Amino acid sequence: MLNQINLADIRSFVLIAQLGNFTKAAEALDVSRSHVSRQISQLEKQMGVTLLIRTTRMLKLTEAGKAFYIQCEKALNEIDQALIAAVEDIEVLQGEIKINCVGGYLGEELIAQVASEFMRQHPQVTVNLDFSSHRVDLIEDDFDIAFRMGKLDDAGFIARKLMQVDMGTLSSPNYLKQYPSIDHPKQLNNHQCLTGSVKRWSFEHSSTKQTFDASISGHLQCKNGRVLVKGALNGNGIIRVPTIYCQQEIDEGQLVEVFKEWRVPSVDFSMIYHRDRYQPKRLKLFIEFVKTYFEQHPL
Repeated sequence: MLNQINLADIRSFVLIAQLGNFTKAAEALDVSRSHVSRQISQLEKQMGVTLLIRTTRMLKLTEAGKAFYIQCEKALNEIDQALIAAVEDIEVLQGEIKINCVGGYLGEELIAQVASEFMRQHPQVTVNLDFSSHRVDLIEDDFDIAFRMGKLDDAGFIARKLMQVDMGTLSSPNYLKQYPSIDHPKQLNNHQCLTGSVKRWSFEHSSTKQTFDASISGHLQCKNGRVLVKGALNGNGIIRVPTIYCQQEIDEGQLVEVFKEWRVPSVDFSMIYHRDRYQPKRLKLFIEFVKTYFEQHPL
């Protein structure tokens, strides 16, 4: 029977003990006196304990009632504080935002800049920005928001496309002079390739729209795009990276496209977050801030 006890009955008991009579408690709760009386009778019956001694002239707590009141008052105060804290987390602009993001230029430059500007405007908010490269689970890994490249299949979260990322298959001109000529992705196996987490490189022919997937064994394997770009600049091989990682090097001719007729399809860069009707204010504002930032700063 104890697991069927109503918390509202306990609240009424605590209020009666605090105010000293049923009438004042009923007025405070905006219910009838008989309703409060029924609550106490039901509570005592379910517990099998007399909590209050009632006469026409007095109201007195039993010894069991005194002990029960002391513990319940403390517990209800803690519940009230927990409720207040939860509501404040929704309504007050403060607290931590935990973010996971791809590294390289997108994370270390772009998202880092977005987070910094948001924190400058809202100094009561703290940001935990994580660049671990494994495919995180927002719930299991305890993140509020993640930024991802590529196709997102998880319908359990909301995904907002922020921009389209152009990809390039690149190397230094010196590398291409020293190794056999290459005009088809199937010839990549005859070359040194520097890879990140993606070992299957997909290509599309610019005119015929034919597609080809190449399985790549990297001579250098690193999930950091800056390292791959550095390796290509030093003539160590061919890389497939977002061109935004090395646009200046491309413009200056330090890196060139390996293929003339085969291109890497562009990929989406998206923000994903929980389907939560009652998001904390800090998350709502950050999500809107990110969307507005990318609309105002197209790349």
